[in-house]
Amino acid sequence: MPNHRNVSEYPRYEASVRPFHIHFPQQDIDDLRARIAKTRWLSQLPGGDWKRGIPVAYLKELADYWLNEYNWREYEHKLNMFPQFMMDIDGQPIHFLHVRSPEPDALPLIMTHSWPNTVAEFMNIIGPLSNPSAYGEDPKMAFHIVAPSIPGFAFSPFPQQADESPWSIKRVAGIWAELMHRLGYDVYGAHGNDAGALVSPELAILDAEHTIGVHITGGLVIPTGDPSELEGAGEEELAEMTHLAELFAGGSGYAPYLSNRPQTLSYGLHDSPVAALAYLAERYKEFDGWPKNKDEIPREPIQTDLLLTNATIYWLTETAASSSWTYYDGAAGMPTDQTKVPTGVSHGGGSIFRRIAEAKNHIVHWSNLKSGSHMVAMSDPDSLVKDIRAFFSKLHRQS
Repeated sequence: MPNHRNVSEYPRYEASVRPFHIHFPQQDIDDLRARIAKTRWLSQLPGGDWKRGIPVAYLKELADYWLNEYNWREYEHKLNMFPQFMMDIDGQPIHFLHVRSPEPDALPLIMTHSWPNTVAEFMNIIGPLSNPSAYGEDPKMAFHIVAPSIPGFAFSPFPQQADESPWSIKRVAGIWAELMHRLGYDVYGAHGNDAGALVSPELAILDAEHTIGVHITGGLVIPTGDPSELEGAGEEELAEMTHLAELFAGGSGYAPYLSNRPQTLSYGLHDSPVAALAYLAERYKEFDGWPKNKDEIPREPIQTDLLLTNATIYWLTETAASSSWTYYDGAAGMPTDQTKVPTGVSHGGGSIFRRIAEAKNHIVHWSNLKSGSHMVAMSDPDSLVKDIRAFFSKLHRQS
């Protein structure tokens, strides 16, 4: 894989970076538990199936586990096993994990997390990607991992004061390019899911000279209703396109609301952990597809502890509200089309989706993988690791 410069050669990296360690005072944990315990529960609304929102029975079960069984300190410790840092870029404090592989020729890979999520999304894939030998895999497929927190998400605070330059996905991509430059990486790859799948193509456009390729989990196609898009589509592909069309037509209505009135919703997210949990769980369920049976309490496609780790981080960092800035600032949607660098997609849908995407993207890898959750790194870490390796190994063979 391509070589990179050693970070020790960059004095401005050494000067501007500072180590970061996650630790919240016990009084904050106790306050969270007390608030969960004092939740004023409402009755189930008439006809209250999943389409009306998160059922009371489901949320009570989840909140009870959060209160009585979930152990934040265990996951705080697991996250702190990854080297973490803060760096100020463009006037913005940026938190990032920087896990260097024991393999000196590993390819640097910047991974951008999803919304509503945090870098905890990558907990189960960082090890296999950075140190494949420890997992019985080929050491040549190793990566140096850089996983920053998007501003306003978790440990990267969102600017409190307005400035002349509006925040956008493109601006985040510019910060990522500068971060990789300061870390001394001449050539690197990018991976992203959801919000991260928006940032990564913008990074390729902005820094194509240094970005070897972009791997994303989501598709590159929004159904437009053009009949030509449906030519050759099978039954499964038609169903998938219908599902996507319904999501982007509004779904529960969360996207139009966040795009117009995010402050109003923020009071509940900021003051009630159960309100924040309901909102988070609904996003996961909506992305994954509502349960068919209105009385069903389904098994989570991701571990409950991972969902609650994300909820706990949002609560303790007070960023459940600020993480929604992407909608108000018009940064939500589908990934930007780009042909400057090769693109790989792991969960892009059937062949018809690839055909449509190839019209405006340089697609060299397309895997129609299936996942129980939109948060693929959390639900199917092994298959995602394999697909990331497969994509970047193609680029390595071509270089």
